[in-house]
Amino acid sequence: MTAPSPIFDVSTRRAILDSIKSPADLRRVNAQDLRQVADELRNETISAVALTGGHLGAGLGVVELTVALHYVFDTPNDKLIWDVGHQAYPHKILTGRRDRIRTIRQGGGLSGFTKRAESEYDCFGAAHSSTSISAGLGMAVARDLSGAQHNVICVIGDGAISAGMAYEAMNNAGAANRRLIVILNDNEMSIAPPVGAMSHYLARLLSSPTFMSLREIGRNFAGHLPRFIKDKAVRAEELARGFVTGGTLFEELGFYYVGVVDGHNLDQLIPVLENVRAAKDGPVLVHVRTQKGKGYAPAEASDDKYHGVVKFDVATGKQKKSAPAAPSYTKVFGQSLVKEAQKDDRIVAITAAMPAGTGVDIFQKAFPQRTFDVGIAEQHAVTFAAGLATQGFKPFAAIYSTFLQRAYDQVVHDVAIQRLPVRFAIDRAGLVGADGPTHAGSFDVTYLSCLPGFVVMAAADEAELVHMVATAAAIDDRPSAFRYPRGDGVGVPLPEQGMPLEIGRGRLVRQGSTVALLSFGARLSECLQAAETLASRGVSTTVADARFAKPLDEDLILRLARNHELLITIEEGAIGGFGSHVMQLLAEKGALEQRGFRARSMVLPDVFLDQDTPAAMYARAGLDSNGIVAKVFEVFGQGAATAVQPDISVLVEQASNTRRQKRLRASAALNGGSR
Repeated sequence: MTAPSPIFDVSTRRAILDSIKSPADLRRVNAQDLRQVADELRNETISAVALTGGHLGAGLGVVELTVALHYVFDTPNDKLIWDVGHQAYPHKILTGRRDRIRTIRQGGGLSGFTKRAESEYDCFGAAHSSTSISAGLGMAVARDLSGAQHNVICVIGDGAISAGMAYEAMNNAGAANRRLIVILNDNEMSIAPPVGAMSHYLARLLSSPTFMSLREIGRNFAGHLPRFIKDKAVRAEELARGFVTGGTLFEELGFYYVGVVDGHNLDQLIPVLENVRAAKDGPVLVHVRTQKGKGYAPAEASDDKYHGVVKFDVATGKQKKSAPAAPSYTKVFGQSLVKEAQKDDRIVAITAAMPAGTGVDIFQKAFPQRTFDVGIAEQHAVTFAAGLATQGFKPFAAIYSTFLQRAYDQVVHDVAIQRLPVRFAIDRAGLVGADGPTHAGSFDVTYLSCLPGFVVMAAADEAELVHMVATAAAIDDRPSAFRYPRGDGVGVPLPEQGMPLEIGRGRLVRQGSTVALLSFGARLSECLQAAETLASRGVSTTVADARFAKPLDEDLILRLARNHELLITIEEGAIGGFGSHVMQLLAEKGALEQRGFRARSMVLPDVFLDQDTPAAMYARAGLDSNGIVAKVFEVFGQGAATAVQPDISVLVEQASNTRRQKRLRASAALNGGSR
């Protein structure tokens, strides 16, 4: 039962996984058959992800740990919390969701992370890292206050435990001395390398009831000694165990440390977990060593251990990636930043554990000494960037929109109030598809545009992104941010070099006369498509690219209001963002009081949208071209009937002609014409 079998070698044996509908079924399996269960579970995980894509390596690395946890603990009565949750595919298979595992990350299917609404076995939803210990401590306190006796187990990876929040939680848990079990899944950082058979023996010994009892007896005895002797005795015991096991840091935080345990060896895992389950007092940390991608050769051989994959061939591991029609926004950002840095040695790049995901790895290859990966520590990343800015450097903090939320206080307090020129490159703006609501970049325009002095931009296409990188590099007197979506660009030609944009100036892309579509960000192509549809139905439509949510192009917006029957703002963000700022401007300037003029904002709906393809999600949100056309006809009071009666829109156009011409003549007289 010591090592995982090669993939697909279980076909000649009676399948056990088919009989497991819940962890209760697993707990009825003979211990000697758990190795086969793990093999079948690994195969099932590989088979499912090959069809759907998703997170693979992390789940393969915890197959044995997942089996052992559900075998030893009484889930769901015992609370099992997976940090991040991207490693929980095997957990989902064992907890009654095997029949839906091939819907994972698909529209209407299972979430790619743990989700409370999905199963009672997902006691805490996740997707962002380093939350498990805080949540687990909350559950442990609730258990104790209610007089219950169940266990609370938190599984956290070596990357996630490096974040400040995890240490804040451990410090609190150690001081509170609540019964809490933390499993440190160490698969990369080599916090404390195993030292062979002696390490395995010590892990079992240190977790045993006998040793724990002796330890408590020793501490009780030491409590009757003079303080200076007691402190030395306790310290000696901790240092002795820490010397051979590497757990001194966790002991300092108040945890009883057990490790290192081979996370793929069920003969080691199960006795240790059983011993820990029997512990009655205080928090315990079990240090488990695993390997990402374990049991699947292509994943084991991969540098990133097949962290995230698209559909792939199981036999070869080859992923079924189609050639992109245009470079990704992420790649364009990385390449553009390199070009700017070649001209200015003050430019540096910062990422919070996402160098490849943000394109900073491209910059790192060119400028390794000017690249800083601070780990999963967005708060630190922002204030670190602020410190660099005080010394005349030009920091670009490349952080996903959804992760920048975690550092909002630092954005306000350490950057905005001090008006420091930190540049925020905000990847994954808008809806992101399969990762669902936890990773959607829905709120950054709202939470940044309300900050005094901030410059907030959004790229309509990849060429605009090149220019916005150059613009941010040129801004030396205040903070700035530019946002761009996940995925490939729209295929426009890229400029050789970015040119700084005039701050707070948008651009007209298409001239019309009845309806004005004012786009902020990557919905511009949908606006242009909607304008074509509207034109075919007799509605003359202007399309403008705002470029800036802050400062607004007031001149452009007010001209659009004067010269059109209807102004609609369109953005890939929540209410309170660009459209709200435009409406505030129109109200303050009296534009909303113009006879015959109407204004509307199109934003993401006030719900968290579940995962699907980006196109399907934007259609559901009403932010595709069809949704924009429908909005126009809704305002004109025609509803869906206009789609099959284009003559109605022509009548609307003719009826408003006289009023429009009068306003155009008046506007030209006052403003010397319009651009």
